[in-house]
Amino acid sequence: MSDSVKERIYFDERWMGDHGIGRFAREVNQRLKFPPADLKGSPVQPLDPLRLSFYLALNDVYLISPGFNSPLFGGKRFIPTIHDLNHIDTGSGLLRSLYYRLILKRACQRAPLILTVSNFSRKKIVDWAGVSPAKVVNVGNGLSPAFATTGTIYNPGYRYLLCIGNRKPHKNEERVVQAFARAGIDPAIRLVFNGEPSPRLIDVAMQERVDRRIVFLGPMDDEKLASVYRGGIALIFPSLYEGFGFPVIEAMASGIPVLTSSTTSLPEVAGSAALLVEPSSTEEIAAGIHEIVTNMMLRESLIQRGFEQSARFTWDKVADKILEALTQSLGGHL
Repeated sequence: MSDSVKERIYFDERWMGDHGIGRFAREVNQRLKFPPADLKGSPVQPLDPLRLSFYLALNDVYLISPGFNSPLFGGKRFIPTIHDLNHIDTGSGLLRSLYYRLILKRACQRAPLILTVSNFSRKKIVDWAGVSPAKVVNVGNGLSPAFATTGTIYNPGYRYLLCIGNRKPHKNEERVVQAFARAGIDPAIRLVFNGEPSPRLIDVAMQERVDRRIVFLGPMDDEKLASVYRGGIALIFPSLYEGFGFPVIEAMASGIPVLTSSTTSLPEVAGSAALLVEPSSTEEIAAGIHEIVTNMMLRESLIQRGFEQSARFTWDKVADKILEALTQSLGGHL
């Protein structure tokens, strides 16, 4: 793509941060270096569709958003990135549902190109928005260099399994606690979560009589999280819904085996390098936990395959796929 073409493509930097979309935004823009759009305020504010619309009306440019914000009009020069349809598929309130149906869906139908991060999400978007599969492109995600076997190893003085989540229902953490309690593993092993506890998760742990074996480590940056991965027995990540699933490849690259779900994007991201379970079955999760803790041959096999699988995901590849998609989609328009 020539410099003159790139000069007409602007980027919504407001998404950059420590969350999943923020990481995508940061890593992509570091490589593609599109000029930043002069946009103020948060991209998730209710008035942002108007803000985007006026920006596109006043500027003869194409605008890439690394997130799901979209304009009311001017959508023929707007390129959204839809990481998943979690808010539609799992339900997240009337206002969010209306936004997706009345604004985002229409923006998808007008957009020259839609970016996403997995084949699972790609198919969902095509079916939901009623758009041509040709204009929805899976560019994937990459892996931060922090996640590797080299570096400090978290050592709290006990062995532990790790569950990465945010206390939202689709992360399936209540079943994780129940399965952990019923897995029949060494009672000295603890279950470690990132973030802060929720009252509901504490209640479940108390009901299962494992509250003294549950630990919450609070917020963590990539360096701390990578250290915690390295020290763990395994990652337990039977999420009910993911558009990608960063913890799967982060744990693999850090050298620990992974248990994850056999649904949504997770089999696609994990490949043959994880132990897959039905996430709606507490019994199957519990059996999987027992297997991944006690079966040494399985553990070693998953660890080795995990290195190979996680190496497939790089931000350079993501940037190359975005450039290729832009060239093919916009070549006749620029």
